[in-house]
Amino acid sequence: MPRCPLYSLYLLCALLPLHHNAPEPEGPAPDTAHYRERVKSMFYHAYNNYLENAFPYDELRPLTCDGQDTWGSFSLTLIDALDTLLILGNVTEFQRVVDVLQESVDFDIDVNASVFETNIRVVGGLLSAHLLSKKAGIEVEAGWPCSGPLLRMAEEAARKLLPAFQTPTGMPYGTVNLMHGVNPGETPVTCTAGIGTFIVEFATLSSLTGDPIFEDVARRALKGLWKSRSDIGLVGNHIDVVTGKWVAQDAGIGAGVDSYFEYLVKGAILLQDKELMSMFLEYNKAIRNYTRFDDWYLWVQMYKGTVSMPVFQSLEAYWPGLQSLIGDIDNAMRTFLNYYTVWKQFGGLPEFYNIPQGYTVEKREGYPLRPELIESAMYLYQATRDPTLLELGRDAVESIEKISKVDCGFATIKDLRDHKLDNRMESFFLAETVKYLYLLFDPTNFIHNNGSTFDAVITPYGECILGAGGYVFNTEAHPIDPAALHCCRKQKEEQWEVEDLMREFYSLKRNRKSTLRKTTAGLGHWEIPAKGKDASASENQIEMNGKKGSKRSVPLLRCPSQPFTSKLALLGQVFLDSP
Repeated sequence: MPRCPLYSLYLLCALLPLHHNAPEPEGPAPDTAHYRERVKSMFYHAYNNYLENAFPYDELRPLTCDGQDTWGSFSLTLIDALDTLLILGNVTEFQRVVDVLQESVDFDIDVNASVFETNIRVVGGLLSAHLLSKKAGIEVEAGWPCSGPLLRMAEEAARKLLPAFQTPTGMPYGTVNLMHGVNPGETPVTCTAGIGTFIVEFATLSSLTGDPIFEDVARRALKGLWKSRSDIGLVGNHIDVVTGKWVAQDAGIGAGVDSYFEYLVKGAILLQDKELMSMFLEYNKAIRNYTRFDDWYLWVQMYKGTVSMPVFQSLEAYWPGLQSLIGDIDNAMRTFLNYYTVWKQFGGLPEFYNIPQGYTVEKREGYPLRPELIESAMYLYQATRDPTLLELGRDAVESIEKISKVDCGFATIKDLRDHKLDNRMESFFLAETVKYLYLLFDPTNFIHNNGSTFDAVITPYGECILGAGGYVFNTEAHPIDPAALHCCRKQKEEQWEVEDLMREFYSLKRNRKSTLRKTTAGLGHWEIPAKGKDASASENQIEMNGKKGSKRSVPLLRCPSQPFTSKLALLGQVFLDSP
């Protein structure tokens, strides 16, 4: 039952629409082969127009048939679309684009770039393409997947982001100049999603390169944010990275917060990390206690739990997919069906939807072809095979083609009420929306591999199994093969070398009748045993401070921001209360 605290709006629970049942099926289940081909045609209509009219700019402007740079001047759509090409089966174009990117993309440029967006789109896209290169028929270099041109590009891009993390709290600034570092006048206010959206890419990068710096800063960020949560277990959506004080105290699962929760779960799965999962489960309890009302999730004040905004945002539609990853299928389906009714009402998800009123919010009526509801449908279909989920996919294909398709691609829908269009096609349309649609209608795609097939690869560190499935998608839908994280054991090899040196050291000490042994009283206190006492304690069992692998301590992160003057910001786009 929905929880309505005494101090919240009593009327709210009564006003919330009830959508526990699936929409009525409209005829037979959609033909997956037919819609798979439709989705492929959508991709090439958008992709070919980008190449013809916009490359090397970041994005296509479909209404004027030209291009623009948006997130940094990386030919971003090409990077974002690369792994989608392989998922659609186009190995020759994948190979061509890899060559083009190596020749044309330069990160040593005087450009102010978003730390968050550069990570999820550029670093994530390059890492995914690197790990898929062999499958795409590219002749990989010796030592792959621990080396390779795309990996080197991903590492170069990530290193350009590291100066942003040099703050008193460990939380990175939202923007960094790729040549000069953080600008002196950079705003310290950042969103929570940026604070927690690095562990998937950065841990992968550390595992493949052997350099721990990337995973270290990502973990410091996650734990710093964890320490900043309120007494009732919630986080706000914007924080000051210099002081660590919350600037915007609205708590929810949507804009400015979303991928933080997503990366706790996906990071836990990718790294088999119990601590990350336990953090998410604690958050999940608070989210259900304070923000969930009849399978909708509202915005509340992070310290009091009182409702501040009874709205649903399109970015929140990732949540059912995330619930499915932790096995909470029943709750996931109920929430998904609520969101699906909004789609059916408008032919898309408006950025903001007022739940009590059952209609769009003024100045938030647009739909920039976001993927989140389709993403959830793909995850849930893999878990349940419920045909209702295919119906969402069918509706998405039909409405996107009908409303947003133009001669030069697909245009953002500026207003779902009258279907006015905007002159932008974000790179995530090819990276996420089309990809998730295709995977929804292609249940036998290699991405869905259940482990029945795999590749054995010889690396400098021994044999490695790749391609067995279990891919973890970053928040830009770039799939990461978790098995790859076990292929490159530089850090482990170095650890063994240190242990060998320690054994030598303790062996010398024993020869001098002077062996160290930990006392039973007092952690971290060492003594020389008296003569005649058993001095044969195994050296490799000695533990500093009484712990087996002391855990890393940690601080915080951030995403692109303009000067913060409103209640909420959507990944860098700040919405003001007045025009």
